[in-house]
Amino acid sequence: MAWLELSIEVEQRSLSRVEAALEDLEAASITLLDAEDHPILEPGPGETPLWPQVTIRALFPDHVDRIGLFDALQIMVPWLTPEKITARGVADEDWTRVWMDTLQPMQFGRRTWIYPSTSEPPADAEAAIVRLDPGLAFGTGTHPTTALCLSWLDGLDLRGKTVLDFGCGSGILAIAALKLGATRAIGIDNDPQAIIASRDNAERNGVVGQLDLYLPEDVPSDLTADVVVANILAGALIALQPVITAHCRAGSPLALSGVLGDQAEEVAAAYRGDFDDLCVTAQEDWVRIGGVRR
Repeated sequence: MAWLELSIEVEQRSLSRVEAALEDLEAASITLLDAEDHPILEPGPGETPLWPQVTIRALFPDHVDRIGLFDALQIMVPWLTPEKITARGVADEDWTRVWMDTLQPMQFGRRTWIYPSTSEPPADAEAAIVRLDPGLAFGTGTHPTTALCLSWLDGLDLRGKTVLDFGCGSGILAIAALKLGATRAIGIDNDPQAIIASRDNAERNGVVGQLDLYLPEDVPSDLTADVVVANILAGALIALQPVITAHCRAGSPLALSGVLGDQAEEVAAAYRGDFDDLCVTAQEDWVRIGGVRR
């Protein structure tokens, strides 16, 4: 089946009206994209992050009455004249499959590998292989902050250790820690979908029995770990410093990421009173801050 894709650039204030019109006209899908390269790095609590200029892409069946569709849109949104709409035909493809077919295994550090299900890893007793496919709303290893944390875990001796993944998302860091020899891993996330994703990925990797998952309100008050990694965002790392610190046992290595280079000093300052040997490692625009609990 072929599709008609409409592309419309609007200001943020007009987005809801245009989106509602497209929904009323039974668009098969609606995608919102940044029209002017304004990254959203850290929305506040309860905020719905949007860019100042948004490109809306809507898909309709290719056999739709285009003139009737354009006329209906203009009635519903009078300023949305045909010249403000770009239309093109799109071939029907399984985009996730196309993406997966182009994915290659990724290595982090010496032993850690992320493999999509479309690739078969070689037999290597020392390799720590995590199976993870795209299509998740959480980390898959491609973002620099995830890569920084995976490389850090790869450099530790995790045998017999308990590892806490604070802000676990897909569970990639907790699962990697278990594959690297940790006895137990703990994942905490405030998004119930992250808990579901982490559990599903742990099952796919055969470690679900070693992974405990919690929403923040369910975390035991006395929970501590030998190793703690928190890949969230700078503001949250600062605000949650007392909570994250309380989960660290004396001598526990800590890694903090989700931090831009110009935010590193502010985040480090929040932890300096409780951690020794703070150091910053950069990858692209992002950094990882490491330290050891006093």
